[in-house]
Amino acid sequence: MSEKPISPLRARMIEDMCVRGFSPATQRGYIRGVKMLAAFLGHSPDTATADDLRAFQRHLAATGVTPGVQNMTVSGLRFFFRFTVDKPETTQHLVYTHEPRKLPRVLSPEEIGWLLTAATEPKDKAMLSVAYGAGLRAMEVVALKVSDIDSKRMLLRVGNGKGGKDRYVMLSPTLLEALRDRYRIARPRVFLFPGRDKIGPMTTRQFHRICKGLPSVRACRSGSGRTR
Repeated sequence: MSEKPISPLRARMIEDMCVRGFSPATQRGYIRGVKMLAAFLGHSPDTATADDLRAFQRHLAATGVTPGVQNMTVSGLRFFFRFTVDKPETTQHLVYTHEPRKLPRVLSPEEIGWLLTAATEPKDKAMLSVAYGAGLRAMEVVALKVSDIDSKRMLLRVGNGKGGKDRYVMLSPTLLEALRDRYRIARPRVFLFPGRDKIGPMTTRQFHRICKGLPSVRACRSGSGRTR
């Protein structure tokens, strides 16, 4: 089955985002917002008026779209009408929605130990160890390369992290040994955690599936209690 061809308007928007170095995730979010507008209007989004966008934003709020998605949509539409369509005045009524910020739940060292113990596969254990031990995001873990490990200076190079910035993080002896074990077992050529093709990196979706497949902290805690 052939893929649905991309419209010239969408292709132009993608080109506008690419030349500005937007991440794939941002591009997907912006395009999704424009597609939602087109579905709401029932015709090409570039013909929308300021009143159309105001009605569309009311529609998003009324249908229970989360503040995060609403704000991503607003950013996408502002970009689309400013750069791709060259009608920035169209977005004059678009506003960002207040998004309540909740503190993340921080796992205790004991809980982290339970999760690492629950990971039976060496690859899964190594990925979780580097995520917690070095404080890396999923996208940073899957992008790690063998050449990023600097055992002499005990540093781990994190390339193209959030905001497209590179940085170094401290590498503990325990984490270094875990990564060395990973290398001895798998002998990866470029990426520490290659995908199914054994060439490119694993996707963040695969990493998330690994995390979701582990027993929850609550289950680990109750299981620990039964064995005492």
